[in-house]
Amino acid sequence: MSPIGRDEAAQRAATELLDPQYAKESLLDLIYRRVMQFLGDLIDAATGGGTAGGVIAAAAIVLILLSVITLVGWQLRRTTRRKALLTGGLFGEQAMTAAEHRRAAEGLASEGRWAEAVRERFRAIARDMEERALVSGMPGRTAGELAAEAAVSLPAFAAELSAGARSFDDVTYGGVPGTRAAYDAMTSLDTRLQQARPVLATVGTAGYGGGAE
Repeated sequence: MSPIGRDEAAQRAATELLDPQYAKESLLDLIYRRVMQFLGDLIDAATGGGTAGGVIAAAAIVLILLSVITLVGWQLRRTTRRKALLTGGLFGEQAMTAAEHRRAAEGLASEGRWAEAVRERFRAIARDMEERALVSGMPGRTAGELAAEAAVSLPAFAAELSAGARSFDDVTYGGVPGTRAAYDAMTSLDTRLQQARPVLATVGTAGYGGGAE
């Protein structure tokens, strides 16, 4: 089949789009149909266009799939971020001190409401970090962002902070039921973090290289 010129291709596309069957077709449906048609053409080329054509078509398909995966991942991160912002980020709608979050966590734990208790105990950790100026008070901060920033000053706790952030996200957004073990782990982390000295505050001190007492 001989290739067609750009002008002829444009004319054919315009003629096809003027077909009455497309009058009620939504833009999304049109894009989807065009993309699927394009992929179909590439697959046909890959299976019947010779070695060179097949390699080019296969490479194009891979690039398209990677682009789609990247776009979907970006949209999921954006949706999660928006959800966190709409719910007040880490702290919800109420402004409470670290001590108030701890008391709330203890009260919830005494009632066996483990998911809420885990959430409040991590909020106590986050607020304590802000009160000690170990992290900035950024509105809408996510748990993961808090853990990453806090780990700069307290690198010895980096892994536990990351695990705590995941636990917070699990019970807050993932529908994972809280457990006493998860709450006890978060409480232990909170207690040890209160006693830890940040690395930045001890720069130049001989013999000191850890993030915790």
